[in-house]
Amino acid sequence: MKEILNWRNKKVRASESTSYVTVNTDRQSAAPSFGADRSEILCVAKGESESVLEVRPPALTSISEPLSFFDGTTRLYICYICPYAQRAWIARNCKGLQDKIKLVPIDLKNRPSWYKEKVYRPNKVPSLEHNGKVLGESLDLIRYIDANFEGPALFPRDPTKREYGGLVISHVNTFTGGIYSSLKGDTVQQTSDAFDYVENALGKFDDGPFFLGQFSLVDIAYVSSLERFQIIFSEIFKHDITEGRPNLAKWIEEANKIDGYKQTKVDRDEYLEAFKKKILVK
Repeated sequence: MKEILNWRNKKVRASESTSYVTVNTDRQSAAPSFGADRSEILCVAKGESESVLEVRPPALTSISEPLSFFDGTTRLYICYICPYAQRAWIARNCKGLQDKIKLVPIDLKNRPSWYKEKVYRPNKVPSLEHNGKVLGESLDLIRYIDANFEGPALFPRDPTKREYGGLVISHVNTFTGGIYSSLKGDTVQQTSDAFDYVENALGKFDDGPFFLGQFSLVDIAYVSSLERFQIIFSEIFKHDITEGRPNLAKWIEEANKIDGYKQTKVDRDEYLEAFKKKILVK
């Protein structure tokens, strides 16, 4: 897993559709926290020597021209603010597939009509256009990307870890649903058990700080939601979800060192604005 966990200066060769900016990646955050400032919304691309950032392409809207669908290009359709799309995006990056899977961001508030008509009938993200078909559902996609593309394996061979990993992934919708359903009551108290589940689940293996010891699909399944929950609880409820949870604090700290995840971080201000409009006003 060294290709995923190492936070080094790297360099990649730009393709026709990719823009890169060289930066210093040695800077570490003072405290473990999720979410990126607007100035940090660039992507660290995989490579060999110095740090290079892949500039995020603009989101496609209702006035965007249709793409050349099913032309042999593998495309991952996402929305930058969507936690489910972020899962597939992280898997793509951690496999080192930036040049193999083209990122196609969609503006979900003003999405192009052709996306539903010609790409993905459910009209949601993420979806993956690959080998003449389109697949959806984030948990299915991260498994598909891991199994069908080259790059570091994101799920261990050890049968004990595989079984445990499957159980923890199967709980993620219960976890996220429970948090969201508790946001208008005594939120901190009502969500304590859910965050304690994560804390305890992270203590299963001692060969690393992640759910299965080393970074895996299980972490990818949880990290985008936990990123947003930490922002919400810190900014809205003035509560630190890592308080009394050392495993979670360490997990966040180490996740923030992973290139494939760092490049997908949500814009903190943009997410808070969207959250307040969608959740708090209801």
